[in-house]
Amino acid sequence: MSEERVVGTPHGEGLLVTDRARRPTATLLLSHGAGGGIEARDLAALARHLPRQGVTVMRFEQPWRRAGRKVATPPPTLDAGLRAAVDAVRVRTPLVLGGRSAGARSAARSARTLGASGCLALSFPLHPPGRPERSRLPELAGAGVPTLVVQGERDTMGRPEEFPDPLPGRTDLAVVPDADHGLAVPRSASITQDDAMDIVVETVLEWIFRDVVGTG
Repeated sequence: MSEERVVGTPHGEGLLVTDRARRPTATLLLSHGAGGGIEARDLAALARHLPRQGVTVMRFEQPWRRAGRKVATPPPTLDAGLRAAVDAVRVRTPLVLGGRSAGARSAARSARTLGASGCLALSFPLHPPGRPERSRLPELAGAGVPTLVVQGERDTMGRPEEFPDPLPGRTDLAVVPDADHGLAVPRSASITQDDAMDIVVETVLEWIFRDVVGTG
């Protein structure tokens, strides 16, 4: 059963929802994107499945979302919220800081300074839609820790082929076939929606134990 905890931040109250592993070997702290919350399909799938495999999953709802706003506050406020969430918990296992979209950017900006052992970037928004010249690659390159990017094949904010090869630093890229920015797949896709989430869960789990726990 999920545990909920209100977390005070410099910009209002956030909410931390925790799904604990019985014997955790790693902890994954995730924040959501600018267009949705912690109920996003990929975040929910990770919270549902990873604790059974020894990874505690914490999902942090940013204050703007908890307050019922429809538009995210500026990036520095997201980083401040993430810092408050990390400060509010005692983690004795390797910590992976992650998120989807705007949350992935925040995790990449914050991972090294918050002492994370890894960074998970779900649907990293490499650029605004239709604006590839406005690359956010420096944020990803600056994570400073082992990083996994999980990207939909049809993501309009950064298709897999738009990322450099090789990727900077200790960064890996995993592709979800036919998936969009929300990692949703159409009915005509080569895989089902459940298959897509299975790919996310299995890829993240394998990476955590290989590149985070294995190097810790």
